[in-house]
Amino acid sequence: MACRSFLLCLLALLCQTFVVAAQDGKDKAAPCPACHGADGNSIAPIWPNLAGQHVQYLTAQLAAFKSGARQDPSMTPMAMPLSDADMQEISAYYSSSQPAINSMDVSQAAAGAAIYRGGNPASGVPACMACHGPDGSGNGLAYYPALRGQNAEYVVKQLRDYRDRNRTTDGNETMQTIAQRMTVEEMESVARYMSALH
Repeated sequence: MACRSFLLCLLALLCQTFVVAAQDGKDKAAPCPACHGADGNSIAPIWPNLAGQHVQYLTAQLAAFKSGARQDPSMTPMAMPLSDADMQEISAYYSSSQPAINSMDVSQAAAGAAIYRGGNPASGVPACMACHGPDGSGNGLAYYPALRGQNAEYVVKQLRDYRDRNRTTDGNETMQTIAQRMTVEEMESVARYMSALH
């Protein structure tokens, strides 16, 4: 009984810490809505939705922009002045927001679903859901981002950047290898499918 009470208290403390970090993050994220929307749902399809994204993944990407490991003319100067605590708090804020899920015509879903759920064995493209989950919720502890509701145009750009080695933040080059095996049509269809996952 004492153990259960301790665990409940610990869980309550962790939740309270997350709420405080998210509120601090909202204040520190004041410039971010110009591109990513007030609630983390982007105002333009070329910029990513941050709402509901994993804290670990968002923090790692901000750190990559700050260090120069990931290049972007807009994000690099935004990340430069951030401390580690700032990154954690901003990430907690956006993680606590709800992603807006896009709609998609059922007739357009089949090709994207086939790649997302089964990959393309002929070209060696694995199923996206193996890392990003059946519902696109990703895996925060493994730094696999949530892709549900993500802007399709943004996803296609990232896949092309991985393919062309303009983005190299996947560590073991998993995404670079996968993207090099995908056709543009596969990228576009799977991106549209992921944008409607929930």
